[in-house]
Amino acid sequence: MAAPRKTPAAAPDPERDRLAERIRAMIAAGVDGDPAPFDALALELFAWQYAKNAPYREFCAAKGVAPEQVTDWRQIPAFPTDAFKSAIVTSFPIEQAVMAQLTSGTTAIQRGQIFRDELGRELVLAANRAMTAAYLFPDFADGRRCRVLILAPSPEMAPSMGMAIGMEETRRHFGTPDSRFLLDFSGLDIKNLIAALEQSEATGVPVAMIGSTSAFVYFFNACKARGLGFRLPAGSRIGDGGGYRGRFGELTQDDYFRLAGEVLGIPASYCVNVLGMAESATNYFDDTLRAAVRGAESKRRRIPPPWARVEAVGIEDLRPLPPGEVGLLRHYDLVNLPTVIAVQTDNLGYIDGEGGFQIVGRAKMIDGKLAPLPSERPVGPMGDKRIFRFLEAYVNFSIRFKMGLARARQPAPAAVTPQPMTPPVCPCDELTEEMLANPVPRPGAPSDTAGEARPGTPAQPLRHR
Repeated sequence: MAAPRKTPAAAPDPERDRLAERIRAMIAAGVDGDPAPFDALALELFAWQYAKNAPYREFCAAKGVAPEQVTDWRQIPAFPTDAFKSAIVTSFPIEQAVMAQLTSGTTAIQRGQIFRDELGRELVLAANRAMTAAYLFPDFADGRRCRVLILAPSPEMAPSMGMAIGMEETRRHFGTPDSRFLLDFSGLDIKNLIAALEQSEATGVPVAMIGSTSAFVYFFNACKARGLGFRLPAGSRIGDGGGYRGRFGELTQDDYFRLAGEVLGIPASYCVNVLGMAESATNYFDDTLRAAVRGAESKRRRIPPPWARVEAVGIEDLRPLPPGEVGLLRHYDLVNLPTVIAVQTDNLGYIDGEGGFQIVGRAKMIDGKLAPLPSERPVGPMGDKRIFRFLEAYVNFSIRFKMGLARARQPAPAAVTPQPMTPPVCPCDELTEEMLANPVPRPGAPSDTAGEARPGTPAQPLRHR
């Protein structure tokens, strides 16, 4: 058997090492750390990336911006998410890549990949552990864990999906040994999900459920149709990714919170939505649970940590907007050391003037141009690539189908009244076509879109279909 190929060692770069050490220190200080170092560090990081990252340097040159002209982090050019689809955008030699994630945008047909080296992988995982601890498990002292039930694919099923990688990190760092992914190649494991919820009810031990927003919506509706309800113990929580960039079925955000209470007994303050995108390293969480634990009022907003900033800019001129005015969200993130510090998204949102921001949707495309109206097309956390859209559709179908086979149980107190359920329809034609064109690799099988890039053979951006 041939020996595994090793990632080439990075050439010494004292400036990169110095920047990384300062970024690590900010992450280690946590979300309540001192934000003051960001201003100067952002300018230094931009100057280093300008020298090391050819696509970013060309983009800045086209705008007539060079590091010596930038005196404030807000002047740093923001690289558009669509531009990741046409170039490999890294500040390190691509043969050193150990992590590859598919881009998350939906305004272009072609998809690209975001690469990170070993240092980049270390920083992104550390930053999001800090965010998860602060916003999804703010009541956990060091070392405390709970059972984590994951309604999403594992990294083995979807190795290039950032959501899967992040949930595996959550399971490893916050979950008890009986925590598990409940999605396999036959769909969602409804039998074991219901058994785990019943066990939580019986023992009084809280659980954390995490997954895509749409999976929860389908599960809630299926429980409602079957007359199933659970009263999970206090302290149980939901962390959902995606949603609210459109609508899932006929549900609004308030409908979603209502169903979480009716079906699981989980209050809205313990429902935490997460915004993540491959192009920007840090995930952003609703502040509701953190505020509830602290006895503070929550406005259900997302607060950037000390190592990041978020601005809203005008759609036409990309100039910063005042608090409360809806525009395109722009992310500045020191953890993006391996790529670009500033990323321009097509997400619509606003800042609140108190350090927080909120997303209201994804900008609609009209005649090839962005319009200041949220798109009505739902976009889940699995992204818009056909194989991921199919995977999400199949997950939702499996929920409806398997819930129809689940044994009946007496509804818990205050459970919803059973309602007729529309028979599930499997997307069989799309399933066959998509599996033939883009097979999802089983664990151990080779993959062209591996989350861990093979050294010396970096994955190429996906071709226009």
